[in-house]
Amino acid sequence: MNVKKTMLFAVALATVATTSFAAKSNPDLQAKEEKEQVAADPYEGHYKAPKSYGWSVIALGLATPVQLPWGIEKWDIFGLDLNIGYSDSMKMYGWEFALGANTARKCFIGLQTAAAFNFSNEDSYGVVFSLFNMNNFEFYGLSIDAVGYNRNVYGLEANLLGAMTDRTMGGLQLSGLANLVGEDMYGMHAALGANFARRVHGLQLALIYNQTDLLWGCQLGLVNMAFACDHGFQIGLVNVIMDNQLPFLPIVNGYF
Repeated sequence: MNVKKTMLFAVALATVATTSFAAKSNPDLQAKEEKEQVAADPYEGHYKAPKSYGWSVIALGLATPVQLPWGIEKWDIFGLDLNIGYSDSMKMYGWEFALGANTARKCFIGLQTAAAFNFSNEDSYGVVFSLFNMNNFEFYGLSIDAVGYNRNVYGLEANLLGAMTDRTMGGLQLSGLANLVGEDMYGMHAALGANFARRVHGLQLALIYNQTDLLWGCQLGLVNMAFACDHGFQIGLVNVIMDNQLPFLPIVNGYF
């Protein structure tokens, strides 16, 4: 009797383990679950700032929290946040200025200017200017920097060296060396070096190299690479569309 119970328990355990492993190893199921999680909570996985203590129209100081009002990193600013070294606030609506770095722990609307670094954790609207600009959710506006990183960006981004967009870029992206878009690029990104995007809906323009998994539009560069092309064309010395009847063609290649 004990042997039978032991065997039944072992079979049940093996069945549960196999089902769990199959679910985890199924990429389609994983992708579906991830989409459902994002749809349920778009800020899932983000740092969530605590509730603000209050608000002020101005903050002045050396570096947060050494400023007036004291401990302003726990307050919202609707006006001017001016620090010599480092500015830190919750919601920031207005102008945030520092010689070092700026941080908005929640949403930002207005102007961020710093010598070294600008960061906003949630949706941002306006103009940011620094050596390195970073937004952790969605940015709408103008970003000027040496290096830029955004989860989603819509507008104009000008980067001295390069830019990385984790998910979606919509608008115009200009970089000295390279642009990388993790998911969808709508509009145009241009670089002296190279452009990379998972899906292109528009124009990739590079002096040396363009690459995408799926092309809907145009690639213009010395070397152009598309693993699939539903509607589009390539102009360059080397043009490759892997799912085309003629994968490689010099000068012009396309699929319509």
